Amino acid sequence: MVRTMSLLRALIGTARTVRHAPRLAAAMPPDDDVLLDAPDERLAPALVAAALADPGPAAELLATTRDAAEWENRDRYVARLATFAYSREDWLVRWLTAAPRDPDALLVKAELAVRRAWQSPARAERLRELGPLIDAAAEASPRDPVPWRLALDHARGTHAAHTAFESLWEQAVRRSPHHYGCHVAALKYLSAQWYGSHRECLDFAEQAAEDALPGSLIQALPVRAAFAQLLTGSGPPQEERFDEAADRGIELSREYPAGDPWPAEVRNLLVCVLVRRGRWPDALEEFRRIGPYATSFPWAFVGTDPLRRFLDAREGVRTEVARTMPLRGAGPGGGRGVAYGRAGRRGPGGHYA
Repeated sequence: MVRTMSLLRALIGTARTVRHAPRLAAAMPPDDDVLLDAPDERLAPALVAAALADPGPAAELLATTRDAAEWENRDRYVARLATFAYSREDWLVRWLTAAPRDPDALLVKAELAVRRAWQSPARAERLRELGPLIDAAAEASPRDPVPWRLALDHARGTHAAHTAFESLWEQAVRRSPHHYGCHVAALKYLSAQWYGSHRECLDFAEQAAEDALPGSLIQALPVRAAFAQLLTGSGPPQEERFDEAADRGIELSREYPAGDPWPAEVRNLLVCVLVRRGRWPDALEEFRRIGPYATSFPWAFVGTDPLRRFLDAREGVRTEVARTMPLRGAGPGGGRGVAYGRAGRRGPGGHYA
């Protein structure tokens, strides 16, 4: 009898999946339309020009962010330009040759150098050599918090003492108290992987989120802290705090339009946590908000092909939600079918699809 009931449940689950999965898939971009780390409309022309060894658009873009104190955009663009220069550096060399003291060129140069040093087997030694380069970028643009975010990353890799890190943190928040990149750098330093613990990491993230401005991506720091612990599977169980972090992330995501590339990384991160927590309906809704914007972080941490991991997770979430919908009914958004929100939790037994 038990085996018969088990078979019955399996058959019903399969029927529900076949019936509802296509409808759920229709609400999202097809797999071929999903982009990994797609640049926004401001960065894209700069990357195209850089591919042609022309640094002009990148220089203009970063100068605009510096003059307008667009520190969040500036941080994001510097990181993306340095990523591009990692394998195609000719445009940056040309820029530095023409303007060796340009604060924007110096910042991209420092970001690139730090990234390369992190890949070295002698990471700490290589990073220590780069202190003057980071100092030069900070001195060239005194108001800019981005060189100080870079200094915080540098300090973590060189095993800087807590007091040294705190001094750099003070300089960073003095320039921009709510800068997301600097907060992420501090969170990494406090993580169990480096110089803190899972609890310290989550404590810092929760306090920062409480102090954050409305709509600030800092409100997603607890999600990032939760992801770090869920990924390793170590540390004391903190399921309630993980779910509270996810709830805060969902509220933040709702403040942005669906398909907006700006919060895409935060939304991708949130989906990872929701999947790990077995919160399939919430994860499905977040995939809808992501639209076509997959991001390397966090998917590169759960597989070697981040785009494939994103697509597999999205398909897995659709399947899980379809299995819980009635064979007859309107489904999501139609008044019947699966219920969204906190009732969709299933505890820590979920997995990356």
